[in-house]
Amino acid sequence: MPNSIEKAKILQKKLDLQMVQEMTTGWMEVNSSQVQYNGGDEVKIPQLLVTGLGDYNNGYKEGNITFKFVTRKLTQDRGTSFTLDVRDVDETAGILNIASVMSEFQRTQVVPEVDAYRISFLATTALANEGFHEEYTPDKDVINHIKDGIKAIRKAGYNGQLVIHANWDTITELEKVKPVVANTVTFTANGINTTVNQIDNCPILPTADNRMISKIKINDGTSEFGFAKDPTGKQLNFLIVGRDVPIAITKLDTIRIFNPFVNQKANGWLADYRRFHDIWVLDSKKKAIFCSTALA
Repeated sequence: MPNSIEKAKILQKKLDLQMVQEMTTGWMEVNSSQVQYNGGDEVKIPQLLVTGLGDYNNGYKEGNITFKFVTRKLTQDRGTSFTLDVRDVDETAGILNIASVMSEFQRTQVVPEVDAYRISFLATTALANEGFHEEYTPDKDVINHIKDGIKAIRKAGYNGQLVIHANWDTITELEKVKPVVANTVTFTANGINTTVNQIDNCPILPTADNRMISKIKINDGTSEFGFAKDPTGKQLNFLIVGRDVPIAITKLDTIRIFNPFVNQKANGWLADYRRFHDIWVLDSKKKAIFCSTALA
C-alpha cells in the first residue's frame, strides 16, 4: 500500500502540471490567487469598493471604503473511477498502465470540459448584457468586428488588458489579412510563453471549436459521460475578456490508487479521479466581456 500512495503522489504532481500546460483558459487561474479556499464547496472572493472625489473646501470630504468577501459555491464536482485488469497491463508489456490512462483521460476529457465550461459561462454573461454580443459569420471584415467588440468594452470603462479567444474560422480569416494585423505578441500564462497574433495589443488565443460554445450540457455519467453542446447553445466566433475579470479555480482531489491485492472489485488496478472547479465574475466587471456567435 505505501508504494501505491507514493505512485499516487507522483502521478498527482504530473497531472497538475499537465492541466496547467494543456488548458487554453489556464490564464484565468491567476485571478484566483486572492480567493480564500479552505476545502469544501465554498470560496470567498475579496471585493473592495471606494467612493470618488469630492470638492475640497477648507477640508476633505470623508470618503467611504467598503471591503467584503463575496461567498461563491464550487458547483462542479466531477469524478471518475477506472479499473485496469492485470492481464491488460501484462499483455501490453506495461505500456497500458494507470498513469497513461489517467494522463490520457485528463488531456482528452477533463481539460476540454473545464475550458468549455469556463468559456460558456463567460459567453452567457456577455449574452445577458445588451451591446456586448453580436451574430456574425467570419469573413474578411473580421478585424473590424473584433475591434468593435474591444470598443464596446473600452466605452464601458474597462482599461485593463484584454484577452481574445477565437475559433478556427476566425483565426483563418485573421491569417488571410495578417499584413493588416502586422505583428504578434508573446502571451505569458503560468510561466508558459506563447507567440500569438494580436489586435490592439490584445493577444488572440486559438481555441478549439468544441470549447467555443455559448452553452454546454454536463453529463452525470449515468448514461453518458463528459459534456456536449446544449441544444440551445451557439457556436462562438470569438470571446473578448478582461484579463482580471474571470476568477477561475480548479482543484484536483487526492488521487487514490489501489493495487490488485487491495482492490476488492476486480483483479486489477483501481484509480479514483475527482476534480472541483468553477468560475465567477463579479457584478462590477460583467461589462468587460464581449462575445460573437455564429449566425444560426
